[in-house]
Amino acid sequence: MPLPHDARPMGFLFVTDMERACDFYRRLLGAEGSPDPFGATLTSPAGLVRLTPAPEGWSAGPHPVHGWHVGDIGAAVGALVAAGVTPVIYEGYGQDARGVWTSPGGAARVLWFHDSEGNLLSLTQT
Repeated sequence: MPLPHDARPMGFLFVTDMERACDFYRRLLGAEGSPDPFGATLTSPAGLVRLTPAPEGWSAGPHPVHGWHVGDIGAAVGALVAAGVTPVIYEGYGQDARGVWTSPGGAARVLWFHDSEGNLLSLTQT
């Protein structure tokens, strides 16, 4: 049975500092929501994000764990940088000066960045 048409994806992200992470996602997404006894669910027009306390000894991995599709990556990068987000530049990827990587053939443009907890996030324009 397929999911209902009104189903919306929700990312689950480990965090080590709940208040810091809530502040980051409120600024990044214009999200609303507050911590509850088990984490925090933040809602915004850009989607839902569930912040979950990280287990003891957790550290963020090297691969993207959540991302957003955007219509204008240039504008989105500008807004992120204005909000204090630093794009991740990978040696040898051929990213432009803003950190945007263009796929071979130009079908996709991607920006990677970290959240306040070290989770790798992305923006993609196709």
